[in-house]
Amino acid sequence: MKSFFPLAPRYRLDDESPWLEGIDPTRHYWLAVNGDQEAIAVLPGLLPESFESFKRAMLTFRALQPGEQMPLSHISGHSTIYCVSQNCYAIEAEFQGALVWHLFDQETLDSLLMSAHPDWQCSPKDLELGRRMLQMSWSQPAAA
Repeated sequence: MKSFFPLAPRYRLDDESPWLEGIDPTRHYWLAVNGDQEAIAVLPGLLPESFESFKRAMLTFRALQPGEQMPLSHISGHSTIYCVSQNCYAIEAEFQGALVWHLFDQETLDSLLMSAHPDWQCSPKDLELGRRMLQMSWSQPAAA
């Protein structure tokens, strides 16, 4: 049986286009979709309750095999990581009313997930992203 080999573009740490807007204090990943600064997607990231749950989540991610998935729970919602094939992962999220998959290589997604470490601190410029997230939450209904 031949393994699946995707040829879809995916976010990589060495991308020429700046796709990572930042990671806010609540571990949301702010992505410029396909490098377009006008199309910013905000994905809920890994937000573990303890160091042990962080460690379990990282080990679970690193052990994912093609076809497997890993749910990410976050206070603002949830998303799912899919292992599409070797070195190709997708995070499912809603963007502009549609369900889309953002593709990553393993190194990039591992780096994003590492921001869930209890000692991690966002950069000073990313504090503004946290403020923007708070402003966006004020425009949402309190109960669904």
